[in-house]
Amino acid sequence: MEVFEAAEPGSEYVITRYRRANCNLRTQLERILGRAGLKPWPKLFQNLRSTRETELCESFPEHVVTAWIGNTRKVARDHYLQIRDEDFERAASGPEGAQNPAQSGTVGSGKEGKTTLDRNHANGVLPVETAACKSLQDKEMEPMRVELTTSCMPCKRSPN
Repeated sequence: MEVFEAAEPGSEYVITRYRRANCNLRTQLERILGRAGLKPWPKLFQNLRSTRETELCESFPEHVVTAWIGNTRKVARDHYLQIRDEDFERAASGPEGAQNPAQSGTVGSGKEGKTTLDRNHANGVLPVETAACKSLQDKEMEPMRVELTTSCMPCKRSPN
């Protein structure tokens, strides 16, 4: 805010030192990284941008973040948004990652013995309620044509 207040009235930019076309920001950033004892990574600015876009998407809707960053949702998804180690850690811990509710609560020791259902499954015998589905597994589906429509595009009908 101090720099903003000290800027010339009507100034478009507060920091003007690095706005010249002949200014090499990458070289300067590599110097800063070297002084910090860090090895420069590939695509310095693209990776910084990617990291920040991923961080922002945790707190703000994607359409807002892409407007701020200046790319489209498709570009963000294809080139910028990342899956980070902390995403895996968060998924593996806590109540939402601890146990899938569709799974059984515990895994047995393997010494419980086989149930009738397990023996029938091993022998290829299907339970009665699934027997009707077995006949569908060997059938091929007829090819069909699907036409997609959207409400934001006018419908163009062919003269035929």
